[in-house]
Amino acid sequence: MMRSATYLQECLLRAEMGDVVAVEPATGGLAALAGIATRRDAPPVFVKAFADAPADDVFAAEAEGLAALRELGGMATPEVILADRKLLVLSVLRPRPRSEAFWEQFAHALARLHTSTVHPRFGWHRDNWLGRRRQINTWDDDGFAFFAEHRLLRWLGQPRVEAALDREDRAALERLCHRLPEVLPERPACLTHGDLWAQNVLATPDGQPALIDPAVSYMWAEVDLAHVWSTAPPPEAHRFFATYAELTSLDRDWPTRMPIVQLRQHLAVLAQFDDDWGAADQIRATLAPFRART
Repeated sequence: MMRSATYLQECLLRAEMGDVVAVEPATGGLAALAGIATRRDAPPVFVKAFADAPADDVFAAEAEGLAALRELGGMATPEVILADRKLLVLSVLRPRPRSEAFWEQFAHALARLHTSTVHPRFGWHRDNWLGRRRQINTWDDDGFAFFAEHRLLRWLGQPRVEAALDREDRAALERLCHRLPEVLPERPACLTHGDLWAQNVLATPDGQPALIDPAVSYMWAEVDLAHVWSTAPPPEAHRFFATYAELTSLDRDWPTRMPIVQLRQHLAVLAQFDDDWGAADQIRATLAPFRART
């Protein structure tokens, strides 16, 4: 932890932020080094860097995603102070309050994001990043084809996925992809955060819901809903789901779809981390109905 703080402080000094007094490492993120930098003559800032960045455009894409959520979807996001090939510096947000009222506010904000940004095509004008892996966003008119090719099957060539899933698991995923129009309803594309687990929901200084770490694209709204649903939201979030469903006129069957939609995130986790936090087991359980019967 101390080495990461030292590295972050060195990155800030190279970026000519010479008034940094100290950096306190931050917890919660999985892919990058992060911390809060105390400054001598200015408010503290949040700083993020990779010791070995996967590409030069990682932080530029993240900064663009924050701007899109704010400017197109009305979401609160941190101010981008600096985004270059090695470093991202943002204004500091607060931890989210542990209250039902906060999560109800977030349901309204997320519903507004999804319903106000409906788009005729699926994708984004550039690829961006989900953790340390590139997220492919090639435009497609067909949401099922886009989801199958760029959110599910694209992970099959990754070494950790190849090691964890056997041939029949992979065949089951391919069968599911062929049957997506049967098991998921047709939905329009809208602007999605793309990596919406609870750790990426924070609060502004005045307590309003705010988002960090996006992997934006125009995709089904349920990719965001599934991520919140599937990653152990806190008890005070229980009203979030009912409020969001009411605001967006979701049908009653939406919870049954969450494991299939969340496959994209389980596969991404499996591809990137030695500890997959049960992702491989979740993938196999979801694919069980699509395994060949003998």
